[in-house]
Amino acid sequence: MEIETYQVVRPDGSFDADRVPDVDDEALRDLYRWMLLQRVYDNRATKLQRRGRLGTVASGRGQEAAIIGSGFALSQDDWIFPYGREAGALLMHGLSMRDLLLYWRGIEDASKMEGANIFGMAISIGSHIPLATGKAWGMQLAGEESIAFANLGDGATSTGAFHEGMNFAGVLDAPAVYFCQNNQYAISLPFEKQTNADTVAQKALAYGVDGIRVDGNDVLAVYNAVSKARERALEGNPVLVEAVTYRRGAHTTSDDPTRYRSEEEVDEWEKRDPLERYQAFLEETGRWDDIDEEAIREEVEEEFSAAVDAADEFEERGIEEIFSYLHEETPPELQRQLEEFRELLEERPDMYEYIETRPKG
Repeated sequence: MEIETYQVVRPDGSFDADRVPDVDDEALRDLYRWMLLQRVYDNRATKLQRRGRLGTVASGRGQEAAIIGSGFALSQDDWIFPYGREAGALLMHGLSMRDLLLYWRGIEDASKMEGANIFGMAISIGSHIPLATGKAWGMQLAGEESIAFANLGDGATSTGAFHEGMNFAGVLDAPAVYFCQNNQYAISLPFEKQTNADTVAQKALAYGVDGIRVDGNDVLAVYNAVSKARERALEGNPVLVEAVTYRRGAHTTSDDPTRYRSEEEVDEWEKRDPLERYQAFLEETGRWDDIDEEAIREEVEEEFSAAVDAADEFEERGIEEIFSYLHEETPPELQRQLEEFRELLEERPDMYEYIETRPKG
């Protein structure tokens, strides 16, 4: 099956003028700022993790166009169901950088993603897809003019939850968009070894929903594709969007990608860098002169440093929170375990001191 990969800006910076989105110059420049924020955030978060001040980090390096182009197309009333790499889109949607850092420190409060229409991260692959469908159905029943937007990787399309969620969405005509960032690897498994399908987008046909395949390193193409997908979803036509991109970093900071892919492959995709491609477009259209890249970097660096300071000041949590939010009323067995843990820390204060030396959260 042959499916067109939609594109606006080609890798050399040339572009199809008829496909450039109808937004003002400030919005076009803002796209670059957000992409740069995503890259700076990933670099800083990775360094913070290496110093033991964050848990495992999943970088979006190389996927900035897919992350930002899709987030830019959403309404603040839409609900995002993230899968872990889309920091820029979550910050754009109203999440504070402090809370995002706290989440990666394991702070439970941040996992609620309060203050923004953002569901908790889907650490178990694909588990959030049926939830996005359910949320979309609920919004449909309530007559809301908003959608559920699920981010997922290509690995999630091999899970049962993906098939269940997509099938349910097709049956219900749910106002949902499923945005697959096909970054070529499900951890170490290359795309061609997890499916015999040529594309992710073609799988939409089996569920009776729309499918779009887009160049995920072209931020304008992603913006257009998700904007159209959102329109279709609001009309009761759920959409599966496949953004073809590449994860240039490790799967997470716990991964060593040199064990399963070549440097030549990484170098080849580096030539398709989404920021450089978009910069070429901005230069060609006379919009680059109004962008101070160094000033943007400094601004984001300062924002990140302030967020780290704010996260460091977050109050110490009591050990009882390990047992909270599991049940409406704590059952006797968990209450027994909590008391046992308290007694252990009283007998072995050195253990508590060890806990306090770990990254907060």
